Amino acid sequence: MMMMMMTISNLLCVLICTAASLFLLRLLFRKTGPFHLLKRWWRSTQDCFYLYQALKVPEFNDSMQENPLYRRVSAYLNSLPSLEESDFTNLFSGKKPNDILLRLDANQTIEDVFLGARLSWTNDRRGDRRAFVLRIRRADKRSILRPYFQHIHAVSDEIDQKKRDLKLHINVDEVVNDRGSGRWRSVPFTHPSTLDTIAMEPDLKNKVKSDLESFLKAKQYYHRLGRVWKRSFLLYGPSGTGKSSFVAAMANFLCYDVYDIDLSKVKDDSDLKTLLMETKAKSVVVMEDLDRFLAHKSTALSVSGILNFMDGILSSCCAEERIMVFTMNSKEHVDPAILRPGRVDVHIHFPLCDFSAFKTLANSYLGVKDHKLFPQVEEIFQGGASLSPAEIGELMIANRNSPSRALKSVITALQTDGAAKIGRRLPEDGSKKPGDGLPDSGGMFLKDSNAMKDLRKLYGLLRMKSTRKSPSFDEASGQK
Repeated sequence: MMMMMMTISNLLCVLICTAASLFLLRLLFRKTGPFHLLKRWWRSTQDCFYLYQALKVPEFNDSMQENPLYRRVSAYLNSLPSLEESDFTNLFSGKKPNDILLRLDANQTIEDVFLGARLSWTNDRRGDRRAFVLRIRRADKRSILRPYFQHIHAVSDEIDQKKRDLKLHINVDEVVNDRGSGRWRSVPFTHPSTLDTIAMEPDLKNKVKSDLESFLKAKQYYHRLGRVWKRSFLLYGPSGTGKSSFVAAMANFLCYDVYDIDLSKVKDDSDLKTLLMETKAKSVVVMEDLDRFLAHKSTALSVSGILNFMDGILSSCCAEERIMVFTMNSKEHVDPAILRPGRVDVHIHFPLCDFSAFKTLANSYLGVKDHKLFPQVEEIFQGGASLSPAEIGELMIANRNSPSRALKSVITALQTDGAAKIGRRLPEDGSKKPGDGLPDSGGMFLKDSNAMKDLRKLYGLLRMKSTRKSPSFDEASGQK
């Protein structure tokens, strides 16, 4: 009994000693504890051996005009991690739901470190006058002051870019233009598409992201080469493969406005130049269905006007900090001179949906990363059936409450597409020749006939039977 009591008392002593040690450690390392007080004393002692200079950034100049540098410094300081770690700060709600903003209080001082140099900023407020005061060592001023303010400019620009509301601009007829605000009309750009939701091969998507990120940081590089700071993309592929959604995803990724040029409303070459002149920096300029326009050979707008728009002298002067995007269904019949490097920098093909893109769509639309029906879908894709991402997306939206039903509807549609392709090949195989009682319609007639419907049913039945009889084959194919 005595041994048990001694054991309990020993445990209590250990617990009390541990708690006391933790309390002392917490006291030592808290901001008002001896450790931090010693650290502050050491810094103040070091400061006695250095000369400091104070630089003031007022909100207004002597003519009571706004100082743009004040706004940039304010945005930069309110983004510093040291603001979150300060003893106190102001909290405000942002524009977005659940968005909390941290702001400096009056006469509050925070520290910053740049290239190894320690600096401090004070939010100086005296009555109606406001200013930020930078305290910097004289020994560091010559080496870091200029690059430090360049860093502040870059960070504030990035913050402003993320905060600003994007807009979609469309060109209108001059008859409608009675407000004297140019040829463009704008609406808020709220397209939800992002590069993460785009059905695209992961490697290609990563290359696009890397290319866009590199472009954002390449202003000095382009200027050093004597080139205008712009990038041109050609997006080509069948309708419904996601070209327009990709443009929206690019704009959201870059935080750029979108200027969508409707070529049917462009009067002539001079009018197209005017539209380009009225665009602003940090924008994506889009020209859709360019192949159709070139095929129709419009009398209003010439091919020469298109070429000058893409890389002429005006483009060199007015396309700074812009992304130019041209879309086509096919580039086979387009003059290679139009698509040469310099006019188009990056070519991206948007094919019909394959199994990899299908899995991305299933994850985005249905929240499904894997399913027992995936091997069957993969087998059908390997058999040559295909649909556009838009078609598959619509089927998934219509059956979004039941992933199994949605996948079965996609399987049925893919099987129907495969049967239709078999029907279109029948005349070539000799089973039915154009003229043996059926009009020659290139396979379109069979698509609506009863024989075609029966063939679709038979094709789907054979697919279902083969899947049920050979599950091991599906598993093996899924593992390859």
